[in-house]
Amino acid sequence: MYFSAADTQSFIEENDIKFIRLSFCDTFGNMKNIAIMPRELDRAIEYGIPVHSADVLEEQPCTLMLRPDTISLSVLPWRPQSGRVVRFFCNLFTPNGVPYEGDLRRNLRNTTKKLQEMGCQCEIGTRCEFYLFKTDMEGNPTRIPYDNGGYLDIAPLDQCEDTRREICLSLEEMGLRPTSSCHKSGPGQNEIDFASGDPLTAADNMMHYKTVVKTIAARNGLYASFSPKPLPYEIGSALKIYISISKEGKSIFGSSPDTITQEGKRFMAGILNRISEFTSFMNPVVNSYERFDAEGANRETPVLNLIDTPGCVPALEVRSADAFCNPYLAFQLLLEAGMEGIEQSVAFSEQQTLLLPQLPGSLKDALVQTAESGFVGKHVPQSVTDNVLHQKQRQIAEYEAAADPLEYCFRHYF
Repeated sequence: MYFSAADTQSFIEENDIKFIRLSFCDTFGNMKNIAIMPRELDRAIEYGIPVHSADVLEEQPCTLMLRPDTISLSVLPWRPQSGRVVRFFCNLFTPNGVPYEGDLRRNLRNTTKKLQEMGCQCEIGTRCEFYLFKTDMEGNPTRIPYDNGGYLDIAPLDQCEDTRREICLSLEEMGLRPTSSCHKSGPGQNEIDFASGDPLTAADNMMHYKTVVKTIAARNGLYASFSPKPLPYEIGSALKIYISISKEGKSIFGSSPDTITQEGKRFMAGILNRISEFTSFMNPVVNSYERFDAEGANRETPVLNLIDTPGCVPALEVRSADAFCNPYLAFQLLLEAGMEGIEQSVAFSEQQTLLLPQLPGSLKDALVQTAESGFVGKHVPQSVTDNVLHQKQRQIAEYEAAADPLEYCFRHYF
């Protein structure tokens, strides 16, 4: 649902809204929020609600103000109909009213505007995989998948379909647009696809999606894991990102690999040229690289694919990301790299490709490339990069010191 600022207050009064969640995404892709009462909304819109950012957005403690983006209002459908709960995504400001440089949602909006200034219109869609696991008597997750179904199976092999249906219906009630869902190859593994939207909406939808999946799974006595590699001997879970760009009403990716435009080739070349430098943001946990190893051992998996489905706009598929990324940052860097490819006329040949195994082989290697990247330094605030490098280096040290690395991944990423 999308509301103007003028409509927001009347909607809240007419629909018996009792709690308002002001949400934002931290640097590491986690949804954070603070709840306020409806009488505080006017103050929140004008001045903001203060929160402390230490260990959430940057290491140095500071106070930030959350101001709701009124067009992002969503009703949480699993909350009671009496005394309902709504959620806003927020813009971040310093106490003196200056936009906060680490507001990655705002930064993605600004990148989208730059693309529009080049005469391009962009839409992004996602396909995100996850596993459903059984829980124990106390509601804690086990490592037992909910079923033993396989790719596109139906009931009774697919025991996840009722939960997937409830997830899709909840997403629709929130004004989001899931298009399809299915059982994937792993036992208890699922996927839900989203219709394409502008980059900011796509990133917002991704954050809503993870929250809804986990909430509905818990309501059904299950546990949903977005871990890139939750089971050592089963296929991993990816986040596939679909980028559609049109100029003067025509796709720059053409209608087939044979008709891709020069700008489309340069956009692809720009991403291939830079993606290793920001892989630490696309794949931000140790567990991410276990998925790369497994997929690379089974087949040659390209990072980019051109997708031309009848009845759909041609799109560029990015296959390397996983759901642990911050979608605002991941989408921004993909678009910035593509725009750089166009602006600098980066060469692309039909033989040029990049496979998942050719990306950095570990989080440690990925962080080195990020730390040395002038491209990342240009587009990501230094405070954000410093926080990511420090936190992830600490996680690597803990992982390497762990007596049981699999148990470490279970406790931190499962």
